[in-house]
Amino acid sequence: MAAAQDVHVRICNQEIVKFDLEVKALIQDIRDCSGPLSALTELNTQVKEKFQQLRHRIQELEQLAKEQDKESEKQALLQEVENHRKQMLSNQTCWRKANLTCKIAIDNLEKAELLQGGDLLRQRKTTKESLAQTSSTITESLMGISRMMAQQVQQSEEAMQTLAAFVWRLLCHAEENRPSPLCRKQKKSLLFETLLEDFTQGQSRVHEAVPQLQQLSARGQSRFNSVLAVPPSG
Repeated sequence: MAAAQDVHVRICNQEIVKFDLEVKALIQDIRDCSGPLSALTELNTQVKEKFQQLRHRIQELEQLAKEQDKESEKQALLQEVENHRKQMLSNQTCWRKANLTCKIAIDNLEKAELLQGGDLLRQRKTTKESLAQTSSTITESLMGISRMMAQQVQQSEEAMQTLAAFVWRLLCHAEENRPSPLCRKQKKSLLFETLLEDFTQGQSRVHEAVPQLQQLSARGQSRFNSVLAVPPSG
């Protein structure tokens, strides 16, 4: 019976030492933990389980000590029980300190990430504002060119009309003061038709330039709007 008790006591002591070492290792893992909070929670769950197993083994050793026949062996085992309990309390203190240190480190890391995120948002906002300003400036320039071209069209029309009227009067005057009316009339008609054709072609080319420029302005605005709609990476 005594031999069986000795074996039981030895096994109980070995398990107490094993659980104590496992608790210390988990506490060190908590000190080294950099987050997230879910990882810290998982480590704490494991520590609680080991403490519970350790407490049961200490209580079991205490019960074995009380069952000893010899008072000296009983007191020796009770002293071991007391030492194990003191060690467990020390581990619990280290556990609480490790948790506090880890939580502070995780909080600081999250604050740093938030600040970094704020800087990125400010950079994105600045970039979008810069692109918007550039788009607005280019669009205003293109529209200014478009307006100028339209004015040139109107001025060209007026100039060509004035020139045509002047040539017409000149031809009429020349015909009135020269012989061979039929020949002069044909030349006048041919010259006027040539001038009118040149005027029409020039007017057509100027008119064609305006919508092309307006299309270019619209495409430029569309492209800048597309760039503004996509947040920069990073």
